[in-house]
Amino acid sequence: SVTNKKPPQASITKVKQFEGSTSFVKRTQWMLEQLRQVNGIDPNRDSPEFDLLFENAFDQWVASTASEKCTFVQVLHNTCQRYLTDRKPEFINCQSKIMGGNSILHSAADSVTSAVQKASQALNERGERLGRAEEKTEDLKNSAQQFAETAHKVRL
Repeated sequence: SVTNKKPPQASITKVKQFEGSTSFVKRTQWMLEQLRQVNGIDPNRDSPEFDLLFENAFDQWVASTASEKCTFVQVLHNTCQRYLTDRKPEFINCQSKIMGGNSILHSAADSVTSAVQKASQALNERGERLGRAEEKTEDLKNSAQQFAETAHKVRL
């Protein structure tokens, strides 16, 4: 999870789903800055197992499927690249498709970034138009006020 606080705070939360249950139970949580290494265990075969090494802990993980592991590690790698500036964790024994630059996540992130930039530009343009409309409204108000004062003087 990532917060919208400034600066953003990213954390890794391990959850478990017990047999027969549809809900998940939070097991452990670490801050992203504590992550030191991601070990995919075997880059030559698809498996759901991987290990995470934190500052003061070693934790073994098992995803539901090898595909979910791939997605999780990809998201984790991209999150580390985005939010960690000083000390980035080491990714070892991970399949090259996870670490590659042509991932679905990169193109999705690019699409989101592009959409945010377009929305931001539209908001800026709208803000400028609203600012001009406020100026015109103020001018009209002043003109109406002057007209009213002049009409009042003529009437007297």
